[in-house]
Formats: sequence, C-alpha cells, structure tokens
Amino acid sequence: MMDHYDLILRNGVVIADGRCRADVGCIGGKIAAIGDLRTASGAQVIDCTNLTVLPGLIDPHVHLRDPGDPRVETFLGGTRGAVLGGITTLFDMPNTAEPVTSRDRLERKIELMSGQIWCDVGLYLAATKTNSVELGTLEQQENVCAIKVFLGSAKGELLVDDDASVETIMRDGARRICFHSEDETRLQERKKLFLAGGPHRLHADWHDVECAFLGTRRLAALARRTGRPIHILHVSTAEELSYLQDFRDLVTTELLVNHLTHFGPDIYDTHGGFAVMNPPIRDRRHYDAAWAAVRDGMVDCIGSDHAPHSREAKERPWPETAAGLTGVQTLVPVMLNHVSEGRLSLERMVQLMAEGPARVYGLANKGRIAIGYDADFTVVDPDRRRTIEQDWIASPCGWTPFDGYECTGWPAMTVIRGQIVMREDEVLGSPSGRPAGFSTAGLS
Repeated sequence: MMDHYDLILRNGVVIADGRCRADVGCIGGKIAAIGDLRTASGAQVIDCTNLTVLPGLIDPHVHLRDPGDPRVETFLGGTRGAVLGGITTLFDMPNTAEPVTSRDRLERKIELMSGQIWCDVGLYLAATKTNSVELGTLEQQENVCAIKVFLGSAKGELLVDDDASVETIMRDGARRICFHSEDETRLQERKKLFLAGGPHRLHADWHDVECAFLGTRRLAALARRTGRPIHILHVSTAEELSYLQDFRDLVTTELLVNHLTHFGPDIYDTHGGFAVMNPPIRDRRHYDAAWAAVRDGMVDCIGSDHAPHSREAKERPWPETAAGLTGVQTLVPVMLNHVSEGRLSLERMVQLMAEGPARVYGLANKGRIAIGYDADFTVVDPDRRRTIEQDWIASPCGWTPFDGYECTGWPAMTVIRGQIVMREDEVLGSPSGRPAGFSTAGLS
C-alpha cells in the first residue's frame, strides 16, 4: 500500500463485498487502497467514525428538464440537489424541450452541461419511429446510458406505441433498451371514462393495472422474439413482478422509491396532485408485492423518477394535473429510513442503488468500492434523525412529496472522483461533474 494519498476516509464501516471497518485511500480520483492505513498520510484525511462508507449511489432515472423551463428545473439545481442527497451519478432522461433523438442533439446537451453539473451525468437517447436505423450507432456513444422508448404516456415523436416499430428498434443494436411500459391505446380508451374535476385518486383507475401489465406482456414477448435484453422502468404492479419471473434471462427491472414508500388511496387524500405520477402510486397490494420483489431478488435498480413540475401545474384539477414528482434529493434519505425500519439491509440497498445500475447500464468504473474504481462515495450517518423539509430542496420548483417525512439515516458526505462535493449539508467547490462513461458492449 502507498504511504501517501490524496484522500483517506478513515475508520468508517465500509460496504465493499461485505461489511468491514476499514480505511479507504484515494489517489488521482481512483480508489487505491482499502484496509488499515493508520500509518499512511493524506493531503485530506476524514474521520468516518460512526459513519458508513457506501459506494457512490446512482439514481438511474432523473428528468433534469434542461433545456426547458428554468423556473422548474436546471442542470445546476437538479444536480445540486443530487449531491445534497448523497447521489454521485445520475442518468438524465431525453424528453426535454429539444428531445435527445440524434447525435447532434446529444452533443448539444453535453455542451450545455459543461460547468453546470455537480455530479456525473449519463444521458438517455430517445427512440422514435423514424430514428431506429441510427440507434445501433447512437447507443455506442460513450456518454449514452441507454436508449429510452416510451410505449405510452408520451407525446409527439417520442411515443412509440405499436409492436412493429418497437420490434424494429429492438433488432438494431445490442445494448439493453429501457422502456416506459404502459399501453397507450388502453390509456386513451380509458381516459374517456372519467369526468374532469374528479378526485386525484382516480389517476390510478385511469392508468390501471392492465395498462401497465399489457405493456409489459407485449415487451416481454418482443424481447423473447428478438433476443434483445430490455429494462422495464418503474414497474408498479404485482402482476408484472410475478409475470417477469419467467423472463429474468432477458428482462431487468426498476422500482421507484415512491412505490416503495406510499400507497393509495391514502396518499391521494393527503397529497392531492402532489401524488400524481405515471405509472401511478397504487394500493397496498402492489406496495407489498414491490417489497417482496426487493427481498427475493426480482429487482435490479431503484430510482427516483425525479420529474419536477411547477406548483401551478401540480395544483390543476385532475386529470389536467401534471404527472411527475421530485425525488433525486430525497431518494437516499428515504431509502436509508427503510433500512432503519428493517425493510431491507444496507447491503441490499447498495446492490439496488450502486451495483445494480452499474451492471444493468454498463456504467464504467463505478458502483463498487474496489481498487481502480472511481473514488465515488456516499458517506452516511445511519443513526441520524432528520425530517425532510421543503426549504431543503434545491430544485427551482421548490417542493417535495416527502415534506414532513421523518428519516433515520442521512447522507453526511458526497465524494466524486476523490473530491468532497458535499459535507454536512454544504455544497463545496464548483460544479465539476462530468458526462458519465459506459461500456459499448452488449450487456447481460
């Protein structure tokens, strides 16, 4: 082991292929040593006694909305919220004011991010019915985390709702494709059943279980037909989770913290429009099924689906209420509270929020505390008690559905490539995040 390091995290409980008390030494933004470094020196030495050192946690499902409406969200606001909440890397969705559907648009977005991001950011690229011949090449771009397909709940060129177009997309390329899985035809048919101004709980009736389950059955059949691996985002029903057990060789899954924390109809009674999202928060049966899937290994990733809207848009009468909730800043505290309350172990949380996203998306050099990996760490105080409050939220929209949520467990420090970017609620330095890099090989 070296005698001198740029950064030493000393005497913390380290989650790295198990749990142990150890020091971690970093050089040049990489992890260089894990073990007893009491005799080593460091340019910066942080005492992590009573703290737990996790691999840098990843939010694989974020809408930074930039370019878009800066009153709602920006690269600066969203990524500042991410590091305040202990996230070191996030993956940004392509449905912005200028949808990311081509190489030129991808390059423009990367240029826009320069000097504006506090954490590392991977970029989704959207499939359309007309760009399928380019996707096999576009998915190979270094900073593309995945191709995203909206089977439902999208507008304009981003909606790809027929099986023939989806199959064409699946047959061009090799990397895992991500899907918003709702059946658009059923959604449009069911919308006619509801009158304007009804209670927000009707959102779960409109976007019913069959909307999601039908979409997922279609996608699983196409994955089997083409042999193309897929990743189904924000799985929300017990039916999907049961059905997909027979497709684990091709289909990976994501759950959202919202579906693991809230359930209807209660959440609609307390939060109104600030509980409306797609797919919706469902009843207790689906909440219980989601936790069972976490325990039995059916889930690969947990994300926030951070999707800010203005207060005005969230307060519109249903069904005109904007669908989407903030979450990148609150993801880690809420999940730590679930750990504290015994719903999952800290090791399982790391699997779902570091190792899983890195594996599913092919994220390079992140997701583990291992020598040679990026020195990304989410350092947490597992015993700290704190209540999430609106005025803590960094996103310009300024609200969270978790306002008043009491947490045991809180991020104490965020480290990215060996640089401390957040410590005890203070964001440090300047925005030095980078576009994240991904493997260009087919993924398992």
